[in-house]
Amino acid sequence: MLALKFPEINQLLRWKDLFPGFNKIAIIAILATVISIVLFILATRRPTDEAPKGARNFAEVIVEFIENGVIMQTMGKDGLGWTPFLLTTFLFIYLCNVPGIIPFFQMPATARMAVPMFLALLVWVVFNATGIKHQGVGGYLKSVLFPPGVPKALYILVTPIELISVFLVRPFSLAVRLFANMLAGHILLITFALLSEALFQAKDVILIPFGILPFFMLLFITSFEVLVAFLQAYIFVILAAVYIGGAAHPEH
Repeated sequence: MLALKFPEINQLLRWKDLFPGFNKIAIIAILATVISIVLFILATRRPTDEAPKGARNFAEVIVEFIENGVIMQTMGKDGLGWTPFLLTTFLFIYLCNVPGIIPFFQMPATARMAVPMFLALLVWVVFNATGIKHQGVGGYLKSVLFPPGVPKALYILVTPIELISVFLVRPFSLAVRLFANMLAGHILLITFALLSEALFQAKDVILIPFGILPFFMLLFITSFEVLVAFLQAYIFVILAAVYIGGAAHPEH
């Protein structure tokens, strides 16, 4: 009989604290920050008149991706000033996602709700502050709660919906989308890893060949999570750009 014991969900999401308040999630977040900083420090060490290579070439590719694949698609040329913020956010999220498939870590920091929620609240503060800066408090609230082109009679329905959507649903959906996708991938990886291990170590020899199936699924999901780590960072950043652009230029 195959004995398969799935660990408690708390064991999948927690790691023993090195000291109070500092655990695996904190380590990943710090490493993501340090790696991002070191990458761009190395990228700026070479003279700008030389052909880009190494760290500088890699950094330029990321910058161009954010400018052309995110900002120009959502905010236009006027939004290029947001490159540092969106670039930093993208790199941080991606580097927090990737450890889910790295041995020893085997846990994306974004699979803990605290990290996605903090990032979502940061975006919420930024796009609301941007709207107030460009339109004033009254103008911003008017553009959000009373969108132009809507018949006045419908404002009794539209205004409450916009209020909830912009000020509550946006940060919540940003956080939950990132958290749920990374947590789901993490749990799938653990499930197939445990199933493969149990079948390969089964006392009944007949069961051992069946371990190949979950093992191949484990390899497939691991490869797929590489793509998911990128996509979730991209989706988060492109939505942030849409919100910021909409707050700055409501007519668009």
